[in-house]
Amino acid sequence: MIEKNVCLKPYNTFGLGAQAKLMARVDSVSNLQEILADNSLHNEPRFILGGGSNILLTKDIDALVIKNEISGIELINETEDSFFVKSGAGIPWHELVMHCITNGYAGIENLSLIPGNVGAAPMQNIGAYGVELKDVFHVLEAVELATGNVRSFSASECEFGYRESVFKRKLKDEFVISSVTLRLNKQANLNTSYGAIDQELERLGISSPTIKDVSQAVIGIRQSKLPDPKVLGNSGSFFKNPVVQTVIYEELKTKYPEIPGYPAGENTKLAAGWLIEQCGWKGKVVGNTGSHGKQALVLVNYGNATGVEIFNLSEQIMKSVYDTFGVQLEREVNVY
Repeated sequence: MIEKNVCLKPYNTFGLGAQAKLMARVDSVSNLQEILADNSLHNEPRFILGGGSNILLTKDIDALVIKNEISGIELINETEDSFFVKSGAGIPWHELVMHCITNGYAGIENLSLIPGNVGAAPMQNIGAYGVELKDVFHVLEAVELATGNVRSFSASECEFGYRESVFKRKLKDEFVISSVTLRLNKQANLNTSYGAIDQELERLGISSPTIKDVSQAVIGIRQSKLPDPKVLGNSGSFFKNPVVQTVIYEELKTKYPEIPGYPAGENTKLAAGWLIEQCGWKGKVVGNTGSHGKQALVLVNYGNATGVEIFNLSEQIMKSVYDTFGVQLEREVNVY
């Protein structure tokens, strides 16, 4: 069924009340193909919506919004070392993580509590606490909007980068991801050194952690720093951590000895939250929006913000960081 004039406030984690001209909810590939083949909708632009956790709506959507609700999680294969788990793109990401932990499938415990749906995970190459989706990715299936044909994409074809993939650049708005298959481990190879995971495990009195323990530690850390979108509208990290040449980092370090930096190949990754905080934005309220008091990287909607208001705040923050450090921040969220 095609719905008309739908308020998108419940469907984006910023809680922004943009209107969709049309909306179709799809729960299967065949359902999606039927919508794409409908001649009465042929001239309507398409807008793909998953969990709405990484978008900033600055205007109404004069298009057919396709709400991806394809579900289902199944173990499709296993080898001596690995489990191959296939998930529908409409499954909430954290639900998939919990399913895998319950069944002893290791590898994504560090990615616990990341908002959004499974379909967005490869688009963004989501990552946290030293793990990225590409580390466990096997293959995905996607439906081409122009033809309705289903195509498989390998890891190399997805062209994963830092919060990047081919679906955000070269193939943007050309495919709807329908399923993602992960290759997970039978033998856990825990990664607890990144961030404060080790300290959280120690606080919990856990010396020999399981994947469930690591997941709980990550959840505890995230809940202590990040606002719940159901309570305070936000999209998690609004900006990417900038990557600069190491020589530039060394120059910054002479002026700002406390500036954190992390190896990123031949370059150095800076902490966007630290840069923003040094510019005085952490906890600052600007109209109906602001930078969160516990994590400067998170921009929030205090109840009545518009997408334009949040976008304008991000512009001010980006200019402030550039004027102070000479570093150009880039938004992680997709702006519409």
